[in-house]
Amino acid sequence: MLEKQNRDVVSPHELDQNMKINSVVTDGLTWYSPLEEPFRISGLAWMKEDRVYRRLPVAPDYPIPAPVDRLADCTSGGQIHFRTNSSSITVRVSLAAGSSMYHMPATGECGMDVYYGGPGSWLFAGTASFQPGIEEYESRLFQCNNNEMRSFILNMPLYRGVKEIWIGVEPDAEVLPPDAYDSDKRIIVYGTSITQGGCAARPGMSYTNILSRRIHQEFINLGFSGNGKGEPELAHLITQIDNPECFIIDYEANSGGTEPYRKSLPVFIEILREAYPNVPIILVSRFPYAAEAFKPELLQERLERRDFQIELVEKLKEAGDQRLTFVDGASLISSRTDEATVDGVHPTDFGFMQMADNLEPVLRRVLEGK
Repeated sequence: MLEKQNRDVVSPHELDQNMKINSVVTDGLTWYSPLEEPFRISGLAWMKEDRVYRRLPVAPDYPIPAPVDRLADCTSGGQIHFRTNSSSITVRVSLAAGSSMYHMPATGECGMDVYYGGPGSWLFAGTASFQPGIEEYESRLFQCNNNEMRSFILNMPLYRGVKEIWIGVEPDAEVLPPDAYDSDKRIIVYGTSITQGGCAARPGMSYTNILSRRIHQEFINLGFSGNGKGEPELAHLITQIDNPECFIIDYEANSGGTEPYRKSLPVFIEILREAYPNVPIILVSRFPYAAEAFKPELLQERLERRDFQIELVEKLKEAGDQRLTFVDGASLISSRTDEATVDGVHPTDFGFMQMADNLEPVLRRVLEGK
């Protein structure tokens, strides 16, 4: 009986050493706060003013809904850039809360991952390992056998707030400023849970982070899970972000229905245009959900809203706004939509890679003014 009970208890961490949460020895490392030079934090537009890991200002000039205020603490799109010749990179992270989502890995919700290489040649190197549910962890993200100078990007958690981050390197290592961006202009993406990164397996696989490794500029992720509703207050806050080069609007899925969307979208675009008459705007419609195959009403709603967006863009262009581009969401996940999500709605890494692959050429054409 005892033997049977033991066989019934499957512990992957014991049976497969590759799944073991490895403890790290952090004695002797030199610890740095990324809030200080020579590190560069990108993706958090109000970081210089507020000095906290947050996607909206601590004290906004416009009232924002309570859920948006809470979701702004999630650090999706936040990145730490630097160069070092350390043979290892370790992080010490204090979260606002532990993991709790049923359909998203803790590594994406609460973890950090690291890329090395440099502009145009970024390669994935490692993901934080930690016990799901905990609020503090230390994890080695990168380790090699030499002290070659390398460029690094650390991606912050997608769905949890971060109180503190510390970066540990070997005591004799140099830490230098990162490679300069190709431009000081920013690409600002406003949307829903999909924009925020639900449900990527790790932070580097959200589509805005994928694009940021291909286009060497700062991306600002303003996806608010279930709460990207196109409020005018959010549009006004977005106009406070310095040096925008392009706005991407993708909040149809949270719009509340076709009629509310018809009302909110023209106002949202108008507010952006009043502040930035010549900054390109890319409007993205919702991609197909898996349930459309057996719920025709979902398909009908999507097509109605898609047609409305096409008509709106054409109308605004006829009125003189030639910096508008419409992207049909059906073109973003072009291979087996039903197999590219975790729940029929939120993309897996496979889905996010398709989104980045299909949006990248559109974005490049817009940035080049074509």
